[in-house]
Amino acid sequence: MRIKNLLFFLTVFQFLFLDSVFAQNRVTEPYPPFRVIGNLYSVGGKDLSVFLITSNEGHILINTGWADSRVLIQDNVESLGFSLNDVKILLAQHAHGDHTGAMAEIKTLTGAQVFATAKDIPLLEDGGFSDPQFGGRLGFDPVKVDRTLAQGDLIELGENQLTVHLHPGHTAGATSFIMNVRENGLDYRVLIANMGSVNAGKRLAVDPTYPGVAADFAYTFTTQKMMDIDVWVSAHGSQYNRDEKWQPGQTYDPDTFVDPDGFYEKVEFYEELFLEALAAEML
Repeated sequence: MRIKNLLFFLTVFQFLFLDSVFAQNRVTEPYPPFRVIGNLYSVGGKDLSVFLITSNEGHILINTGWADSRVLIQDNVESLGFSLNDVKILLAQHAHGDHTGAMAEIKTLTGAQVFATAKDIPLLEDGGFSDPQFGGRLGFDPVKVDRTLAQGDLIELGENQLTVHLHPGHTAGATSFIMNVRENGLDYRVLIANMGSVNAGKRLAVDPTYPGVAADFAYTFTTQKMMDIDVWVSAHGSQYNRDEKWQPGQTYDPDTFVDPDGFYEKVEFYEELFLEALAAEML
């Protein structure tokens, strides 16, 4: 009964989700920027995460929100005392328009280089047209990719070193990044996580959205549960329970987002949803 109810829910949610996405004007609701830990800052909107990693040699920007997000991001970056023009590297956790919409504009503005995984490059370079689930329905301005990323690659800028972790499923090239931060004499392993959430309408086994998608999700859950992390954030504020951990005006504390148990619990939550959706397809 639970699986049948879930199947009904997913079918209804698919249409509600797609209708809301295509009908919305794609304006990102503003949200105050804040320091996550060390030199990692949140500079995105209310739910769509955009992260700034700073250095004396330039900055890394992860995600860019919808196409109309550049002004919001720039205002947030500048309110923290930094300049968007100093961004040297642009990354996306996955190539969907709600996370890559302003990437082409910001690349043009800053001259930054775009790094992406091999399986997300076609989507970025054709503006999402080749996305196997959404096609051009969540389109964005195409952007040229300057470097191909693979599992275990290092992204280095100034004192920053980010390690690439492939966590596919949400897209075939979905990616997380992990870095070490030293704060007040303590070392923290910080994960910018791409969670294994199953978009409404994604087919996992019967006529799969793309070949191997179910195996990709299983790989992501398995590897994420093996990760050694202290602090974690993700592509949506709601995914990492941001509002339960931080509120606008809150005093900075490096331990605010220390939550390894919460990460593993969230991975298991998404894994259970995946397994139920997979079982529902087999009915």
